[in-house]
Amino acid sequence: MKELSPKIFLDGKMMYTTNLTPGIRVYGEKLISHDSIELREWDPTRSKLAAAILNGLKDIPITEKSKVLYLGASTGTTVSHVSDIVGESGVVYALEFAERVFRNLLDLCKKRRNIIPLLADTRKPEDYYWVEECDVVFCDVADPQEVDIFMRNCNEFLKKGGYGLLSIKSRSIDVTKSPKEIYKREVEKLKSKHFDIIDFVDLEPHEKDHALVLVRKP
Repeated sequence: MKELSPKIFLDGKMMYTTNLTPGIRVYGEKLISHDSIELREWDPTRSKLAAAILNGLKDIPITEKSKVLYLGASTGTTVSHVSDIVGESGVVYALEFAERVFRNLLDLCKKRRNIIPLLADTRKPEDYYWVEECDVVFCDVADPQEVDIFMRNCNEFLKKGGYGLLSIKSRSIDVTKSPKEIYKREVEKLKSKHFDIIDFVDLEPHEKDHALVLVRKP
């Protein structure tokens, strides 16, 4: 079992996080014991962040005690693993727009006190202006303007020198162009706004037509 960070482990092609709530599953994942610690299997076909780490993401900026703004939380699959990583002294602001999915997210938050659920529109950061300055902004929204949404939220909530993780869904942006064309164009947008590009990872074969970009706010 290889330790990728204090809360993330790799065993062959299987990845795990330390379970913040021992004995409790979130989405039917496998639970195993390692050195008297309970670990939760992290499925890369259900998590863009897991796929990026397995595909060689150079740096994992989310660590214990991190404050994370997560845009596009959905039911909380990846959010739950981020919750494991930041631990009890960290916090995850989990933002979701769809009310039906948000109800499932609320159920997760009842068991994990380090997740703060937000029912809001990522395009309107003024509606959740009270969110504190964060170490990391993670964006996983299916919107043609997702890069602009990501940059706006980073400008509002990401601390200087903080990291942003952007999942680019090429088919949500433009179905008429190849994913590689979309990735190049969106990365250029980030550069034009002076974000430092730290890494770029294609998420195949775990996620089709998806890539993840790691940036740092200067």
